[in-house]
Amino acid sequence: MNNRLLFALPLAAVLSFPAAAQTTSSSDQSQPAATQTQSTSTDTATGKAPLQVQSREGFWGHLNPFARRSYVKRQTEPIRDRVNELDELTAGNSKAIRDTDARAQAGIKLASDRADQADQHAVDAANKATAAQQTAQQATTRVQTVETVVGNIDQYKAENQTEILFRAGQSILSKSAKDALDTMAESVKGQHGYIIEVQGFSSGRGQTAITNSQKMAESVVRYLVLNHEIPVYRIYLVGMGNAPTADEATKTKRSSGGRVEISLLKNDLEQLSANTAAPLTTADQAQQPK
Repeated sequence: MNNRLLFALPLAAVLSFPAAAQTTSSSDQSQPAATQTQSTSTDTATGKAPLQVQSREGFWGHLNPFARRSYVKRQTEPIRDRVNELDELTAGNSKAIRDTDARAQAGIKLASDRADQADQHAVDAANKATAAQQTAQQATTRVQTVETVVGNIDQYKAENQTEILFRAGQSILSKSAKDALDTMAESVKGQHGYIIEVQGFSSGRGQTAITNSQKMAESVVRYLVLNHEIPVYRIYLVGMGNAPTADEATKTKRSSGGRVEISLLKNDLEQLSANTAAPLTTADQAQQPK
């Protein structure tokens, strides 16, 4: 009986030591864990509270050498769940970042394209404004030209002068006289804004000289109308008889023989016609419909 009692007492002491250690350890850890739980914020990445340390871990505590697989699984399962949640959250954040970056790049490209279009529209507008300004300038120039021409419509300037000589008492044109008239007629072919002044001078006195000078002038007019189809309304004829004329030295003299002076006079209508038929500029050609 005594032997059994001696064997039971050491065994009870050995068995009671781990229990006391576990109680002490649990009481020591519970107070810091509670304090840590109160001081830790729940504002975590997953939005959940941090994992809590279990106050009891079985008979052996942290040093349980006989922990089973189910026990380990049960202890690590919350950690695995939290790790999976973090992986999903990380993947979601990465996808959101990629989507945001893609939208930002698309917005930047759209803004750049619209900026390029705006620049192109601005360049086109500037080109059209320049073309319009050139057209307006050309129109102003033409209007000024027309005004100048209209203001000087009755102002004729001597362009060319030819003298035809006749024998006394004759009104027939010689070959040299016809050649001179041909040259003058060719110079006005297809032109506008000109007149031909024909003045006949004859020797003699009185009405006889006037009649002879008029006959010589009429022979010149007849040749120009019939041979070169110059309109009659462009020719002004006058028989001057033996009236005095001014020479190149501005001295007066009387005609000693029969002669006819043909003067080609022009105004600015030819210049107006040339400006009206001027070739189109690049801006005018661009505005014409195709």
